[in-house]
Amino acid sequence: MTTTTRSEAIEKAAAARAASRRLAGASTDLRNRALLRIADALEAETPRILAVNGPEVERGRAKLTGSFIDRMVLTKERIAGIARDVRQVASLPDPLGAVEEMSTRPNGLQIGKMRVPLGVIGAIYESRPNVTVDIAAICIKSGNAVVLRSGTDAHGSSKILAEIVQREASAAGLPDGIVQFINSTDRDEVGAMLSADESIDLMIPRGGADLIRRVRDEAKMPVVAGGIGVCHTYVDAEADLSMAENIVVNAKTVRPSVCNAMDTLLVHAGIAGTFVPQIAATLGAAGVTLHPDERAAALIGDRAPSVPVTPEDYDREWLSLDCAVHVVDSLEDALDHIAVHGSGHSEAIVTDSWSASQQFLREADASAVFVNASTYFNDGGQFGLGCEVGISTQKMHARGPMGLRELTSYKWIVLGTGQVR
Repeated sequence: MTTTTRSEAIEKAAAARAASRRLAGASTDLRNRALLRIADALEAETPRILAVNGPEVERGRAKLTGSFIDRMVLTKERIAGIARDVRQVASLPDPLGAVEEMSTRPNGLQIGKMRVPLGVIGAIYESRPNVTVDIAAICIKSGNAVVLRSGTDAHGSSKILAEIVQREASAAGLPDGIVQFINSTDRDEVGAMLSADESIDLMIPRGGADLIRRVRDEAKMPVVAGGIGVCHTYVDAEADLSMAENIVVNAKTVRPSVCNAMDTLLVHAGIAGTFVPQIAATLGAAGVTLHPDERAAALIGDRAPSVPVTPEDYDREWLSLDCAVHVVDSLEDALDHIAVHGSGHSEAIVTDSWSASQQFLREADASAVFVNASTYFNDGGQFGLGCEVGISTQKMHARGPMGLRELTSYKWIVLGTGQVR
């Protein structure tokens, strides 16, 4: 007689489905109380978290790139930031039960929409421990159960964070099982999770192009994909060059390993002779290697480390202190370049021209478009969402940072006084 062992992912997805029905009935106060307990526990247990994360990061340094390591690292300050985001989620209005678009038909029926949870969210992410808490917090507040599958390199860090979330959610009185964490690092569990469409309503991948492609291609449930950012900042002929310098430096150097960092700087030819040498010196001093086209290279000289740009570089998400530089002859040329090479994530223009800013807002195709501000702001916390489950570059259901409302759906409600058809 042979026995068949169900995968951990299938078992935990089914458990999350069962728990989700009970979570949907939990009060706003109960869900908020759980989030505040989670935030307090994260700060209180910072030394224990760091004791797990530190050795993982050291092991990772032997085989991983700098951008990958940066996303793995937890510090006291980063954990405090995660806790702060959880408290912010708790403070936000509860979307559940909200009734929208209520109208009265000629026959007296009142018809509208009520916000409800999606049900169960699946999240597969690379070694980004903070994602464990961000996604769990937004799912709890929005009434969704969640199944988490972390990358191998930061698996221990993600696991201890998930354990804290699970423990504090249960201690607050929420149903057991609403937050599930896949303990196995077997890659087969990813495939099993992607096939669990009977239990998981929506899949959200967070990571590089290969992970997102696999999830998109193999998932049997709907997928919200995004996070790959080939982001541009265009400095217009009518830009304030001091403002432009500050924005470009911020977008490129504050945290180059994240998806909203600038990858290509576009500069109008009318101000390139002044601005390119200026920004090259500033970026070079900050350790940035520039990848200029011929016109930009002639203006950069020896002001910064530089390597001639290749056609492939314009499609590259650098995730490092590297930046392509391209001189364009007009706003239309800049928009054409973005249309070909952008990933739909974040695009910015620096200009004092009202008409140029409005044209850019209309025509730049991205989840977030910025006028005189850094692309680094494309973030759930910065948008007032508390934190996010990801940044969608799709156009259906959700676009841009996904917060509470993006993890809800609606059902039609019909209130009558005995009407029959």
